[in-house]
Amino acid sequence: MSSSTVITNIATLVTNDPSLGDGSPLGLIQDAAVVIDGDRVVWTGGSADAPATDHRVDAAGRAVLPGFVDSHSHLVFAGDRTQEFNARMSGRSYSAGGIRTTVAATRAATDAELEENLTRYLAEALRQGTTTFETKSGYGLTVEDESRALRIAARHTDEVTYLGAHIVSPDLADDPAAYVALVTGEMLDACAPHARWIDVFCEKGAFDGDQARAILTAGKAKGLHPRIHANQLSYGPGVQLAVELDAASADHCTHLTDADVDALAQGDTVATLLPGAEFSTRAEWPDARRLLDAGVTVALSTDCNPGSSFTSSVPFCIALAVRDMGMTPDEAVWSATAGGAAALRRTDVGRLTPGARADLTLLDAPSHVHLAYRPGVPLVAGVWRAGERVV
Repeated sequence: MSSSTVITNIATLVTNDPSLGDGSPLGLIQDAAVVIDGDRVVWTGGSADAPATDHRVDAAGRAVLPGFVDSHSHLVFAGDRTQEFNARMSGRSYSAGGIRTTVAATRAATDAELEENLTRYLAEALRQGTTTFETKSGYGLTVEDESRALRIAARHTDEVTYLGAHIVSPDLADDPAAYVALVTGEMLDACAPHARWIDVFCEKGAFDGDQARAILTAGKAKGLHPRIHANQLSYGPGVQLAVELDAASADHCTHLTDADVDALAQGDTVATLLPGAEFSTRAEWPDARRLLDAGVTVALSTDCNPGSSFTSSVPFCIALAVRDMGMTPDEAVWSATAGGAAALRRTDVGRLTPGARADLTLLDAPSHVHLAYRPGVPLVAGVWRAGERVV
């Protein structure tokens, strides 16, 4: 039998339902309460009106918001790239080739080592309020190593992405066509049973538009839905291809033409922005304001990976987005919760309304605005995932 819990005396409750509270996109309710029954939210409203429940938690005038939805990460890997980062911060620019260092370490690692690493970073993210996450393969680049990465990831999340097309494997560096054939053939056959999504790094130094289209189309034929690394390092065809193929998200979106922005605004593809990558590479920031003003749905995620964005902190990314990408605190919080859910085409997470999964983050602050207002401060005081308090 499930038991019910009311969290009451919430200073500010973020529901992400504009029909509630103040009518904003965040659906803010002041002096609020939320009721959990089993793994679901069953009621939200004013604290004074909260129904009787089996258990009661006093939020003591703090804020509650949906658990963060991190819709882009690369957590199945071994080793780190401290030396590369140190060199880059001393003046060397990032290029896609750095991935090969992690490929070598990942291939050499045991399954147990890879899983231990994955669970360590998942626990780290959970302590910072992340309750839903997507993660990718992409550091094996062989049939065996890609499929084992996905098997390991699938033990910890339903949001698993096949990224055999991260870069051309060093084993076939002189024959990219042969590697594309492998990614769309034997490797895809081995990986598809363990994944929901297929992704490709469409960029100079990785895969061009024609190659990316072939890879994503092959994945769709196997029942995987597309997402794409698009327009990170330069202008290119990635965003247009994402919209054409109804990809759930186009990720990075740093270098966009007006036509790219228009395509995103008219389609259902979410623009997922990853400010940790720009922070860690001293690259140009994505222009979130331009996208939002055009009506594009925007998600914020960490891109946690050992090369270009080694952070698991969504609050940190919210602060960066507000400070350097033109987002308001409300927009950044929405993008890190409901926006991430949209990028995963999920309606059960990223919001706190009746029927949603009971994923909640309690802040040691009276408002969600403090996530940007107090950057770098560990504000997460409690986390519930599927109705169970886990932090």
